[in-house]
Amino acid sequence: MLVFLFCFWGCFGLAKPDDVPASWIKPGATVIYGAHGLLSVNEQQQKNKPEEGLQQNDKIICLAGVANNMVKNTERWIHSQRHRKWDFHSLKLQPLSPVPSDIEISRAQCPKAVDVLAKEIGLLTDEIEIYGQTKAKVRLSLLERLKDQPDGKYVLVAGITPTPLGEGKSTVTVGLVQALTAHLNINSFACLRQPSQGPTFGVKGGAAGGGYAQVIPMEEFNLHLTGDIHAITAANNLLAAAIDARILHENTQSDKSLYNRLVPVVNGVRGFSPIQLARLRRLGINKTDPGTLTEEEISKFARLDIDPSTITWQRVVDTNDRFLRKITVGQAATEKGFARQAQFDIAVASEIMAILALTTSLQDMKERLGRVVVANDKKGEPVTAEDLGVTGALAVLMKDAIKPTLMQTLEGTPVFVHAGPFANIAHGSSSVLADKIALKLVGEKGFVVTEAGFGADIGMEKFFNIKCRASGLVPSVVVLVATVRALKMHGGGPNVTAGAPLKKEYTEENLQLVADGCCNLQKQIQITQLFGVPVVVALNVFKTDSPAEIDLVCKIAKESGAFDAVPCNHWSAGGRGAIKLAQAVEKAVNQKNNFKYLYNLELPIVEKIRTIAQKVYGAQDIELSPAAQSQVDRYTQQGFGNLPICMAKTHLSLSHQPERKGVPTGFILPISDVRASIGAGFIYPLVGTMSTMPGLPTRSCFYDIDLDPVTEEVKGLF
Repeated sequence: MLVFLFCFWGCFGLAKPDDVPASWIKPGATVIYGAHGLLSVNEQQQKNKPEEGLQQNDKIICLAGVANNMVKNTERWIHSQRHRKWDFHSLKLQPLSPVPSDIEISRAQCPKAVDVLAKEIGLLTDEIEIYGQTKAKVRLSLLERLKDQPDGKYVLVAGITPTPLGEGKSTVTVGLVQALTAHLNINSFACLRQPSQGPTFGVKGGAAGGGYAQVIPMEEFNLHLTGDIHAITAANNLLAAAIDARILHENTQSDKSLYNRLVPVVNGVRGFSPIQLARLRRLGINKTDPGTLTEEEISKFARLDIDPSTITWQRVVDTNDRFLRKITVGQAATEKGFARQAQFDIAVASEIMAILALTTSLQDMKERLGRVVVANDKKGEPVTAEDLGVTGALAVLMKDAIKPTLMQTLEGTPVFVHAGPFANIAHGSSSVLADKIALKLVGEKGFVVTEAGFGADIGMEKFFNIKCRASGLVPSVVVLVATVRALKMHGGGPNVTAGAPLKKEYTEENLQLVADGCCNLQKQIQITQLFGVPVVVALNVFKTDSPAEIDLVCKIAKESGAFDAVPCNHWSAGGRGAIKLAQAVEKAVNQKNNFKYLYNLELPIVEKIRTIAQKVYGAQDIELSPAAQSQVDRYTQQGFGNLPICMAKTHLSLSHQPERKGVPTGFILPISDVRASIGAGFIYPLVGTMSTMPGLPTRSCFYDIDLDPVTEEVKGLF
């Protein structure tokens, strides 16, 4: 510890150094003070001279000695702020058989206080903002503190083409970090997406993992969390409201009236706001006095001339509501007849969600929000959020959402929950910032395990070509999740309906179905190999799987190029059931990594789409509708042709037809439309008929969800 006492006491009535009582100085402290050109140091222990303050016979040392002492102390302090082995204490599990419901397991475990967890993993008290007992936001300032800290190993969890039930990628992600940290004493972090409440109350249920490999408290994870999705909804809908309001005001006012309202006199002074000055500069109008603009400049500044038929920005809500897929806005008399057709999307499909997931800083997020293209003007030029003057307001609404939320697994290992874009209609990964912070916290020998939505052909492809380009990070290994029952379905087994009992083909041994279905596993391994990253297959074991079926899948996986294939029992046993997977991953990260992107960004948009369709999906070719081709031409002309591609496609098949399982071939991939998320930084083609607003099924999950009014406990979440 350093205590500095400078020669200001005379000016401020402070005690002189020799008047400072010893009780003010901790034992071992180095005290430096300067007066009349000399520096003095007291290194005595309080326990040796408890009655003395700073005496005149203190040792006087030269300036060089003091400087050297200061450097050493500073170095020790800096080193103490860098990574060190976590002082981690895991939570003990006592798995039951049969395995209780997810919410019963979650509720039976007593989580650590989040400030205790934060301290264990090296977070400082001023780097967290606590939400209740079990959640905390982590401030981005940590990245500056640990900027010289080497990153840990980066692990991506992907999967085979899933069945409608989901095959357990989140469960594998959680089980793997529980094994690494709670059982192998290796620093590790899971980075997961925040689930949308649409599927939670619809058909899929929650996304906290399951069984004895889940994030807790699971009801907090699956519901409001820290309000990020609500912030995204507010920001998205503010921008939507600004679009329609601007069209109305431009259509009902003269240039002069519009200008006077946009640049009003306030307290006798008329001036442009900073965002308006920026718009003037983009228009080539280098003036700062509102009274000096010509009539032509006033018109150019005040009118965006949005073409309503080109508006691509939709309102959002975080609920599955099929009746909002097509609506009419502006029907009230106050809107003066300016009605138009529009729609709602699910909140997690908002481009602002994608921006949150891909941004690298507050400044970067603000710039991305400003670049969002909402429509074209009547000359065919893009209109942005910056043009509408709403960028700063959007950033204000998102200023807390940009911070990852810290939670924990059932065994007390740390988890970041941040961002939640869908993988079929967006890029399907948690945030770049969560990954970057976690990689610093685990240290060079630690592991960060993150997840890509749906199959490797969907989530992993976008993770590599979009997220890795945005972050500059490269995964060390891919964990590819498979299940016997999903492989049976790909081998020709009967259709699976969520909530309905499984047919006997899935509950009884059938080696032929498993062998036939492994074609999909082999294809997903091949897709992973396109990117040059080692792959470990994690077979998520169910109680209906026979030993022969498990052995067959692992054998075929290794023969198909997987570094290893490991059966996992973390759902029923917690981290202990994924120890072999953790050991396989630990070995795989030392394999040669020849990571490469699938395509060059300089390729034309159509060629990038064709590359994905042929090399990843196995299509014979692509076919663009006239509307899609027109959009491609427009985006190319507007200068957006060098962005990566984010395919909006069904996740239930490698093709565009959900019912085609296994490895379909010979198909032509139809591109019905092409849209652009310029702020997020990608072009997204719509394959076939893709809806951005899910609907509720006949038997929704909400039938089982309830609240005990006495205990306030949530029931029925899974």
